[in-house]
Amino acid sequence: MKKILLICAVIIGFASIAKAQDDQKPEFKFNEEKHDFGKIPQGTPVTTVFEFTNIGQSPLILADVRPTCGCTIADYTKTPVKPGDKGLIKITYNAAAAYPFNKTIVVTSNAKTPQKFLVIVGEVIAKTAPAPATGATTGTSN
Repeated sequence: MKKILLICAVIIGFASIAKAQDDQKPEFKFNEEKHDFGKIPQGTPVTTVFEFTNIGQSPLILADVRPTCGCTIADYTKTPVKPGDKGLIKITYNAAAAYPFNKTIVVTSNAKTPQKFLVIVGEVIAKTAPAPATGATTGTSN
């Protein structure tokens, strides 16, 4: 009976230590996790910045910020973000083709939630072709 109690105490002890370590991890709190660009003109890149705060107990380190397509570029805070401090993830979308879009950016870090997903949406509107010149004269005179 004593052995069973000892084994249970050891298991509970390990579980408590694991839980305490998890509570010390950093964690994101974003100002927004989805950004809607609305209607944007074709051929004009657009940019948004996702701001986050480290609400955890240890420094937050972004290991990678990876857009899911080549039409999107990410730049982000590369230094550890201390507890209570803010960091930035800047996303630029190249609006080359006229169509609605929905793109995901995968953020990998040392946070409690090691992968976070940010989303950008909008609709690229085709450029209108310039109207042909009217009323042009041939330059002949009588």
